[in-house]
Amino acid sequence: MPSHSDADTTASPLESVKRVIRRAWRDLLSVYYANTPIWRLFKSAGLLFFGFFCWSASSLVLSYGIDWTILEYTRAYGFVLILWGPLTHALIVPLVIRLRRTAEHPVVRAIARNGSKLNLSVFLAIVLILGTAPISPMLLDFQSSLESDSGPDVNPDLSCTRSDGVVSCELSESEGIDSVVVLSGNSQVTRVEEPPFEFTFREDELEEVVGQKEFVVELRDEDDDTLRRYRRSVASVPEA
Repeated sequence: MPSHSDADTTASPLESVKRVIRRAWRDLLSVYYANTPIWRLFKSAGLLFFGFFCWSASSLVLSYGIDWTILEYTRAYGFVLILWGPLTHALIVPLVIRLRRTAEHPVVRAIARNGSKLNLSVFLAIVLILGTAPISPMLLDFQSSLESDSGPDVNPDLSCTRSDGVVSCELSESEGIDSVVVLSGNSQVTRVEEPPFEFTFREDELEEVVGQKEFVVELRDEDDDTLRRYRRSVASVPEA
């Protein structure tokens, strides 16, 4: 009679792959449901740092002007994971385990049996929503430092607000600036050549980039060379 080791040796490559996947899945579930305080701490901290890495790295690459759609969703994934990862392993998983042991009502038992699937579904739904329509807290602006061609002498703050489809912007100072140009895509939206360089434009004048309207504000010198450049999405501009 063939031994178990003989059966493993004669198994087809496909069966071996399936067996490895099943074993890896069981190991992953055992880690996911590990409920001791030290495991909850490790998993929460690990997901928090991994989420921060995905969020900041995706934002940094997007700031270079690499408009890959997948980066919008990895940014949203990291942003949500920063909160959702610790919440899952500090609260949701222990609650699901407790309900599986103690729940008596059929509806509660059904929720407990599918708690992990429901949690993952809600998490992915939030990621998809924020990846498609990002909110201002998740938008990191690396553009000012990455695209600056000047030293620290010309470094004003750019403040923008929006109201009724109109975006209004101003600079904290105008020294060393000869003109301000607002661009969207390949088009010039407006140009201001007189201090204090306050300007407005309509949202419908802007082009969409990866599903959201963006504009670039360039500060230029008397030779029309760019001193500093700011990239903003309309979604990141607060309401007035």
